[in-house]
Amino acid sequence: MLASFSEFKFYQSFRIPVEEADDLRFLVQMSKDRGPEEYIDDAKLIDISLTGLGFATSERISVGQEITISLQYKKHHLDLTGKVVRAFSQSLDDQKIIYGIEIEEEKGIAKFLEHYILGFSSERLKNCLIDSAIKERYTKATDGFEIFSLLLSLFKDITHFGDKEGFIESMLDEVIRILNAQRASLFLINPETNELEAVCALGVRKEQLKFDYRIGIAGSVFTTGVALNIDTVHDSTRFNEAFDKKFGFETKSIICHPIHNREDKIIGVIEVLNKRNEDRFTIEDEKTMKVLSLIFSSVFYNFTPMSDKSLIRRFSNPFDRKNALIGKVPHVASLRSTIVKLKDIEAPVLIFGERGVGKSLYAKILHVEGQRGLKSFEVVHCAEKDQEMVGRMLFGPEETESKFITCQGGTVQLHEVWALSPKNQKTLLEVLKTRHIPNTKFSLDVRIVATTTRDLGLLVANGEFDRELYEFISKATVFMEPLRRRGDDIELLVDYFLKAECKKEGLLLKSFAPKLMEKLKKYDWPGNIKELRLCVERAVLYNPKAHVITDIEIEDSASPLVDLSEKKRMFGDLPFVGDHNIALKDRLSLVEREMIHAEIRRCNGNKSKAAKAMGISREALRKKLLMSTDILKSLNLTEEERLKFMKEDDEFANAA
Repeated sequence: MLASFSEFKFYQSFRIPVEEADDLRFLVQMSKDRGPEEYIDDAKLIDISLTGLGFATSERISVGQEITISLQYKKHHLDLTGKVVRAFSQSLDDQKIIYGIEIEEEKGIAKFLEHYILGFSSERLKNCLIDSAIKERYTKATDGFEIFSLLLSLFKDITHFGDKEGFIESMLDEVIRILNAQRASLFLINPETNELEAVCALGVRKEQLKFDYRIGIAGSVFTTGVALNIDTVHDSTRFNEAFDKKFGFETKSIICHPIHNREDKIIGVIEVLNKRNEDRFTIEDEKTMKVLSLIFSSVFYNFTPMSDKSLIRRFSNPFDRKNALIGKVPHVASLRSTIVKLKDIEAPVLIFGERGVGKSLYAKILHVEGQRGLKSFEVVHCAEKDQEMVGRMLFGPEETESKFITCQGGTVQLHEVWALSPKNQKTLLEVLKTRHIPNTKFSLDVRIVATTTRDLGLLVANGEFDRELYEFISKATVFMEPLRRRGDDIELLVDYFLKAECKKEGLLLKSFAPKLMEKLKKYDWPGNIKELRLCVERAVLYNPKAHVITDIEIEDSASPLVDLSEKKRMFGDLPFVGDHNIALKDRLSLVEREMIHAEIRRCNGNKSKAAKAMGISREALRKKLLMSTDILKSLNLTEEERLKFMKEDDEFANAA
């Protein structure tokens, strides 16, 4: 903390740029624990002030390193001591590092700088004065010392205070004084109510300040982690006027910063209102708030909000994880308990279920939660057409190609294991039985997790999959239900995906209107969770300014994702639309292909007219048809189907 204050002080202070023509001689020595001090031969002085200086060198020096400095300007000599508080480079290609030195108090430096500045030309002196005036708020040393001495004293208080509430209140008083503001409040999340609640507020009773954690500027900062400095006149979209109306107060400017706990999770915000005599808070105020938020974070260092009722629980440690099972239905509870049972066993696990239910996610959770979690996790896509390539990925012969070798100690997921060729099935069985990778000196030290959308038992019965391999990889099995059987989880999943997408796009957290949520619950989601996530992502994309999304609105230039007005699937009779072994985006392209063909026919073969009617360019229409044709070529079509689609392509290729 003290080191950060020193760095911040060096960053804030104005320093006089040094020019080569000044003939200001500069020597630097590094103090060593053992042996004599060493000179830094290539040290070049960059700038200097009463409290610090900067120099560049190719030497690598640690922050905190003590430094001895000698300065000579004409007849004036000065010896100084200090320590490195900051290090940075001006570009990625620059081999030299610039170091900021905090100088120990030395009476002679003021006189030395006075002689140095007297040698400046009037033009240079004018430029220095202008820079110091417009670059920083604290142009006088006494002003800078005031704020940092305050921060240092606050830091000391943090480690010794007895009355936490009294300390926070006195600190908010200082925040208002330093930033020259009207009001200040400190909010923490209440995990039981999912509200931001004021733990301290100046200018209003704290009991009156509580609200949904997604609302207003404070909610935006809490959910995104991005500090905000706005004036409500020019940026009213995120500002919530409810409290102004409630308290008869007019908010003109707001500066708000997040507060973190020891795990770097956002637990609250500090919000300051109305910069006096100015339209908004300054850049210097932002820098000061950053330091002050660090102090508040240290006060609530151990605050960890967790509750079974909390909607935000999964975003706080240990639930703020990329790999999380979201849901409350009994099936999800069973999946969680199964993780506990299976995560540390060495036996293979077979996960089966429809496409998009989360089989790969479950495989990753089994790995991360288990004893192999710190090692590699690799996925082999067994459904690749080139089965020789799949064989090389699994077994080599090159060591760098075999996932079983590069993933030693970790987990390998066999994605769509049903698609392995008979040859690869036989080799895999041999590897699993002997625990040895063929043509290498390596023993097998990976855990196998296989996933499948096909019924392996049925494939075994039909002679399409090796029975012994099936018995080997299915020693532990997990079935994942389709989303249509998890209706009570739709809302939780939507909230989860909404938060993730809004955070990724840097948007204020959104919500779905109740009527829209009911429609989502009635739909049967043939693409399961993957389709739902895509639906939410597209809703955010098409509604960037809406706080509450009331409908899924798709522009004319794009095909509809789903028809939410009816539960039944509208395109059940179209080719391949019901084949869940084809990726959702590919099925959508095929549906789009049929819609484009229908529109071209309606326009009597005029592609330009059809494109205009659909709200897209002719070039976009052409690309969509080409994309769908490529998808069809990648499918295992019958000769009859292939001829049918070739005939269609010829028909529409000749259209105007």
